[in-house]
Amino acid sequence: MLELDTGLTLADVATVTSGGREVRLADAARERVRANRAYVERLVSEGHVVYGVTTGFGRFATTTISRDRVEELQRNLLRSHAIGVGAPLAPDLVRCMLLLRAQSLAIGASGVRPELIDALLALLNAGVVPVVPGKGSVGASGDLAPLAHLTLPLIGEGEALYRGELVSGAGALERAGLEPIALQAKEGLALINGTQYMTAHLVSALARAELLMRVADIAAAMTVEGLMGSHKPFHPAVTRLRPHPGARLVSENMRLLLAGSEIVESHADCGRVQDAYSLRAVPQVHGATRDALAHVRQVVEVELLSVTDNPLILADEDEVVSAGNFHGQPLALCADYAAIAVAELANISERRVEQLVNPSLSGLPAFLTPHGGLNSGLMVAQYTAAALVSENKVLAHPASVDSIPTSANQEDHVSMGAHAARKLLEVVDNAATVVAIELMAAAQALDLRAPLRPGVGAAAAHARVRELVAPLEGDRYLASDVAALRSAVLDGSVSRAAAAAAGLA
Repeated sequence: MLELDTGLTLADVATVTSGGREVRLADAARERVRANRAYVERLVSEGHVVYGVTTGFGRFATTTISRDRVEELQRNLLRSHAIGVGAPLAPDLVRCMLLLRAQSLAIGASGVRPELIDALLALLNAGVVPVVPGKGSVGASGDLAPLAHLTLPLIGEGEALYRGELVSGAGALERAGLEPIALQAKEGLALINGTQYMTAHLVSALARAELLMRVADIAAAMTVEGLMGSHKPFHPAVTRLRPHPGARLVSENMRLLLAGSEIVESHADCGRVQDAYSLRAVPQVHGATRDALAHVRQVVEVELLSVTDNPLILADEDEVVSAGNFHGQPLALCADYAAIAVAELANISERRVEQLVNPSLSGLPAFLTPHGGLNSGLMVAQYTAAALVSENKVLAHPASVDSIPTSANQEDHVSMGAHAARKLLEVVDNAATVVAIELMAAAQALDLRAPLRPGVGAAAAHARVRELVAPLEGDRYLASDVAALRSAVLDGSVSRAAAAAAGLA
């Protein structure tokens, strides 16, 4: 059982969103939230004008709402803002959003009742997955439309999945044995004014990207061996003289993966002076991606400790502050940065695939097939990699440099963080497929170098690939092979196999 208090870790999020752990509000958080709520109730009872509590929203911030209609105001807010469009989000992203929204409220600066947080967690624990359309947020006044869809089932409206079946929000509550909640002052606004759509996408993309970056090193090591490349670019002195952390780590990984190679010994006296950049500059390129993702992780970890709605209820200071914590700019910039960084992993991987399949560059049979002409081998595998790399170039165009005014120009600068985060997931998925194609091609090249054995880590990865995909003797249906390897990239099994053999960190 996970207890929500002042913050979450990425590991916590992973265990909950996968469905393996229930969540409750910690006692200390409950008391903190209750005290914060009491301050809101005092403001309402004393007739204070407070944005989003006794006023309308956005351009309607100057419109005062009578005390007897405050609950109706909060309910109307969810209804009016639930106007997202597009394909529904995957259940794991929705579960992540529920957890993150509950955590932000649990910090105790949002003015909600503990019962509202309990209701969110009850959806999560009961397996109720609200239907959340993927499009509609501009990433500034919070992820308004997605969060409205996320929370409508709390009041018995909207739609949800329950045990895989699409039902009404009311029907989902009934099947799960839950009751709808009546929203009180500030609570509707607190539910939808936050960055949880963006953050959930970033959390998911970061987890996949971190797996991918490890496998990218492994695929590169297999390719270096398959192409009889030099190991000298991974000499410790290289990155000691330009000591970016990511490059130093990748260089060490390459040395470990390539240790004990028979292949490198076989061409010790060849006349080649230098390899192509896609082999020689692996530490510098892969390392830069690692450094970028490390920065993204730092920003996401801060977001998991943050209150991102408005206004902020500072009961201890007897103050209500309208500010901009809902603005997604930190996440938007990180999502764009991550998309560029991950796209580069795919970019250099595709170039290594070309090195492998091109006989003028590899010295191996064309397209890695022993019976060329009759068979096309891995010719079109490189086409697919090239297509995905080109698609990533479009997707990596930054969304965060754009803005469009909303709410009659009250919200005159927006982050576009939802766009950035959503397309980041596509970039990561495309890159994972490209690296899977490199694994397939590199494994075929290593087969053609037999009986010479590659380095210990590369050999272990090759063995894992061969557990999933047979050597290519003649043309066959390859889409399922790529899919199997892509799954192995993202489930960590390739990186675990190589790490166990080579002692990778």
